Amino acid sequence: MGRNTAYRVHVEDVTQEKVDGVNIENGAMLRTDDYLYMGHNDENVIVYPQTGAANLGWARYDDTEYHSTYKLSLIQDTETVLPNNAGNIVKSHSSINFYDSATQKILGVNENDVYIITVAFKAQAANANQTYLEYKLVGSGQISRVAGTIAFPKGNNEEHSENIMAQYYTDSTFIQDGVQMKFTSIGNGCLVWDVIYFIQRTQNAG
Repeated sequence: MGRNTAYRVHVEDVTQEKVDGVNIENGAMLRTDDYLYMGHNDENVIVYPQTGAANLGWARYDDTEYHSTYKLSLIQDTETVLPNNAGNIVKSHSSINFYDSATQKILGVNENDVYIITVAFKAQAANANQTYLEYKLVGSGQISRVAGTIAFPKGNNEEHSENIMAQYYTDSTFIQDGVQMKFTSIGNGCLVWDVIYFIQRTQNAG
């Protein structure tokens, strides 16, 4: 008699809310959009993705307020939160939440998680040779080191497509308060539009 090498296991598709409200029977399995759970020793255990990989993923937040026909005007030498109303959102998993458009804050999940953020946008300056942008993530602790400067080498009133990329970890203050991306137009004012935040969680310390 040949050896049976395949087993059929029934898995029920449910919502995350249902999983959170039940105690899965030992050996039974429930599947949500993001996770596969199994009942084991009276606990709901995530069996996929594996521990350490759970809750990794990415989210893209597109601002829909400022665009090519309605641009954000940055006032000279005035620090301004880079606005993003998250009018369009794409996520790798529905449970991911790395940004709050109401507070304009970038969020973390656990202390000591690691993230990569890309901020894409377009900008132009009427007096390009005497204007540049300073950017920084504003919070406390190590996050204040995420900063830089952007010039306008293409000339006056020319559209510049820019990408800011930074890797950071989340300390306790980041988790509690969140952080904001802020711009300052130095020398003269400038225009900014088509802002996108793309945030990827690369390590889950939870």
